Amino acid sequence: MRAVIFDFFGTLTDPAAEALRAGVFEETAAALGAPAGEFRAAMVASFPRRVVGALGGTRETLRAMARACGAEPDEERLDRAVATHHAGAERLRTPRPEALTVLDHLRAQSFRLGLLSDCSSELCEAWDGTPYAPRIDVPVFSWREGRRKPDPWLYATVAERLGVPVEECWFVGDGGGREHAGARLAGMRPVLVTNAGCPQAAGLRHDPDSYLPAHRVDDLDGLIRLLGSACDNR
Repeated sequence: MRAVIFDFFGTLTDPAAEALRAGVFEETAAALGAPAGEFRAAMVASFPRRVVGALGGTRETLRAMARACGAEPDEERLDRAVATHHAGAERLRTPRPEALTVLDHLRAQSFRLGLLSDCSSELCEAWDGTPYAPRIDVPVFSWREGRRKPDPWLYATVAERLGVPVEECWFVGDGGGREHAGARLAGMRPVLVTNAGCPQAAGLRHDPDSYLPAHRVDDLDGLIRLLGSACDNR
C-alpha cells in the first residue's frame, strides 16, 4: 500500500464543525438580503448541482440562490455576501485536532497522499491557502471534475494522478456519499472513520454509505495504528 486518499469534510475536518453550517447560511442570507429559512432550504436543495459545478463559482451560486429566494442583490452587496460566505466556509474547514499531524506523519512514511471530496466552489477557490494544501499531493474535487462520489472515474483519476495503482491505495472517509462502496468497487482498501467521539456526526452525513468496511477507526490517530499494523503484517 503506497497511497492514502482522504475524504475531506468530517474526515480531515473537525466533524463538530458541521454544526456551524446552518449559522453560516444565515450569515450569508443576511448579507444577501434574502430570507434565512428560504436561503438555507435553497442551498440544501441545490447541493447535488453545486458539487458538480453546475451553478458556477461562489459568486454565481450566491446570485442564483438569492434570486431563488426573491432577492436581487446589487454588485456591492454580492461582494459582501461572497466575503461573508467564504469566511463562514473557512470555519467549516477547521482541521480535526490530529489531522495535520497525521498527514505529516504519513508523508514522512513516504505515503503518497490524495484527496477526493464532494465539495462546492468555496473549497476549490480557497484550497491553496488552506493548511491542507501543502500536505496533499493530489486533490480531486467534484466541483472541478463535474462528477461526485461514488463515480468510479473519480477513484481511478486520483490514483492515476498520484501515480499509484488503485489496489495500492487506502481510502479513508466518514461514510458520506456512498464513498466506501465506490472505493471498494474501484479496487481500493476502504477505512471508515466512525467519529465515535462526535455522536452527532453520523446524522450530518449526506447520502450515507450502506457498505461498512472491515477496517474502522474512531479518529485519525487510529489510522496511524491501522496502517502501521498492516505494514508489519505484510
